[in-house]
Amino acid sequence: MTEVSSLTGRLLVAAPALTDPNFDRAVVLLLDHDEEGSLGVVLNRPTPVGVGDILASWAALTGEPDVVFQGGPVSLDSALGVAVIPGDEGPLGWRRVHGAIGLVDLETPPELLGPALGSLRIFAGYAGWGPGQLEGELSEGAWYVVESEPGDVSSPRPEQLWRAVLRRQRSELAMIATYPDDPSLN
Repeated sequence: MTEVSSLTGRLLVAAPALTDPNFDRAVVLLLDHDEEGSLGVVLNRPTPVGVGDILASWAALTGEPDVVFQGGPVSLDSALGVAVIPGDEGPLGWRRVHGAIGLVDLETPPELLGPALGSLRIFAGYAGWGPGQLEGELSEGAWYVVESEPGDVSSPRPEQLWRAVLRRQRSELAMIATYPDDPSLN
């Protein structure tokens, strides 16, 4: 078995040629990546459902837009909280994933986490890959792997995140940000 280099905490940015409608122009934050598979959330798929409609106690702690995001096509009836908490120590109910980014235990009383939160986003569902599946997609060129920044989790303009993440790259990836939505119209 080959060793898998962890991509936990990195972003997967969908290549323009990725044809799966679940991931068209998606930006996925990898929350876990090892030899058993990968799990992440799509950062740029806001839904029309308000956080207050499903998790009223957490609604006041989420940023704009204060809606639930579709984290991916798997387990859409489950919720994940991803928060940025500055500093070295996180509060009870928060598990560090990478840097200041971590997972929130949504069973924890919000008032315990609220004072420590830099930002919070709620996701319905997640994106998941079995062992070796993501590596196969990477070798096919379906995804670009780039560093995440804490602000990616709470971008106030998630519909522009795909272009923004690509544009900030210091490589030829920055040019891909100009790729048209429909190349046939060029």
